[in-house]
Amino acid sequence: MRILITGGAGFIGSHLCELMLKAGHRVTVVDDLSTGSTDNISHMMGREGFELVRETVRNESTMTALVDRCDVIYHLAAAVGVQLIVDEPVHTIETNIHGSEVVLNLANKFSRKILIASTSEVYGKGTKIPFGEDDDTTLGSTRYTRWSYACSKMVDEFLALAYHNEYGLETVICRFFNTVGPRQTGQYGMVVPRFVRRALAGEPIEIYGTGAQTRCFCNVTDVVNAVVKLMETDKADGQVVNVGSDEPISIESLADTIIEMTGSSSQKARLSYEEAYGRPFDDMLTRVPDLTKIRTLIGYEPKYSLTETLQQIIEFERARM
Repeated sequence: MRILITGGAGFIGSHLCELMLKAGHRVTVVDDLSTGSTDNISHMMGREGFELVRETVRNESTMTALVDRCDVIYHLAAAVGVQLIVDEPVHTIETNIHGSEVVLNLANKFSRKILIASTSEVYGKGTKIPFGEDDDTTLGSTRYTRWSYACSKMVDEFLALAYHNEYGLETVICRFFNTVGPRQTGQYGMVVPRFVRRALAGEPIEIYGTGAQTRCFCNVTDVVNAVVKLMETDKADGQVVNVGSDEPISIESLADTIIEMTGSSSQKARLSYEEAYGRPFDDMLTRVPDLTKIRTLIGYEPKYSLTETLQQIIEFERARM
């Protein structure tokens, strides 16, 4: 098949590209490299069946040509990372909402099945654990720019479901929960690569807030295998599906584990959110996905433990030093 992957030079996108090429598909990546990098896909450049188009998904002319000649779309292009969202809220909103408008409109025009990458952020400040796909959501004040990301991805979901319900567009929406693995950048606030790099350098590991907040980290290989299987089953059409791990760990325990696994001399340092981001910040204590739906749809179970995933990341980062 001819696969179009928006944001394919990003962390998750590059792993999806590898999986698709390995399966014998032809892959076209469209990426403006604002948060993605050619380093992530350099080993695929020049291979038969792989193409990079350096352009924003908001360019309707380019996207029209690309969607016309593809069979399936994986729409991963988005502004990602808490730091980027806090620092560049206009970029976040315009990229996430208008970019998805363009891609969904063209997917509908050419009748191309599409996967929309969403996020656990849409659950906002919900306290019902685990988070189920049909649960109500509670967002914080518009004064906190981080919620612009959650809101923009909710709009993406609403629009995708509207195209499905009104026009019959084949659509799958995946809400990712803290995907981690080799090639993830810590530049925009992602906690695992940031902790690993500081541990390997023997630098203080900065924990934002109390460190008691918990997250569920899932290996990127498990995630990309899941999204492909979801796209291959008709049962997921028109569905919103959580994708991730449901085994939580506190951020402080994550730091301790990484220090131990790297044999690091790093000490833990605590920063308030305002110190870390330069402005007030709203955070959630716990995020755990309900994986009942994805288990029912594709028999999903994560293959990699957090320890195995952290070891992959540590080895990758060591090799880059």
